[in-house]
Amino acid sequence: MRLEIKDIQFNYGSVPVLEDISLGIKGGEVLSLVGPNGSGKTTLLKCINRILKPKRGTILVEGKDVTRVGLKELARSLGYVPQSALSSFPLTVYDTVLLGRKPHVNWKLGERDKGIAFGVLRLMELDDMALRLVSELSGGEKQKVLMARALAQEPQVLLLDEPTSNLDLRHQLEVLHLIVDMVKERGLSAVMAMHDLNLALRFSSKIAMVKGGKIYAAGEPRAVLNSGNIREVYGVETTISSDSGRPYIIPLTSTGKTSRTKVVSKRMIREDLTLYV
Repeated sequence: MRLEIKDIQFNYGSVPVLEDISLGIKGGEVLSLVGPNGSGKTTLLKCINRILKPKRGTILVEGKDVTRVGLKELARSLGYVPQSALSSFPLTVYDTVLLGRKPHVNWKLGERDKGIAFGVLRLMELDDMALRLVSELSGGEKQKVLMARALAQEPQVLLLDEPTSNLDLRHQLEVLHLIVDMVKERGLSAVMAMHDLNLALRFSSKIAMVKGGKIYAAGEPRAVLNSGNIREVYGVETTISSDSGRPYIIPLTSTGKTSRTKVVSKRMIREDLTLYV
């Protein structure tokens, strides 16, 4: 198992946020964490990356306890893409991506490090803005730079906190295709906190549904993202359609009771959501 999370508990002060979280992911897999705001998805990612210290439990990467390795070794194993955009510190895109090579160098960057950075810039279609200041970029462009920096680390596990949150529809699909392709081709593992259930359904190998800091359901995407689980976790009535050959989730009402005034037109949503499938 590439990443193992065993019985994690985390509190903010006396308030429990994560309780008895246990998950595992192999190389070549994408695990999406889904659940309402405040359910603990971001907190779990920060515990994995040692930004936060769990009250109890163990996190292993390739069998190594993350609390027993140095920060430099940890950064070679885990690449973290936070939810928030980069600050306005005056660095170019290229220099920011080069920071991802820091865990691999002792004194100065070599030609290999520069080549990796340029390769990632091309991969993320950022090479034409390599010399622009990050402070000049849009929120979506900054998000792509954050991902490029994480990829430049050449990690074994990617931790992605809402990686599509600042991206338009086309770039959402491009970035998620890129993540899945890299995971498969390079044997990486990825853990993503996601809000869009249809994107999670399409691009995940596994899904863990989080409710109140606990794993409510986990497993194969189509098994986890069913109408019953969505109702219990989100308080929303849904129907699952497969008209286009892929399943997609249509929200109906948040009251638990359908009505003519509150049910969203299936036809309109079907036309919109075919963009995702």
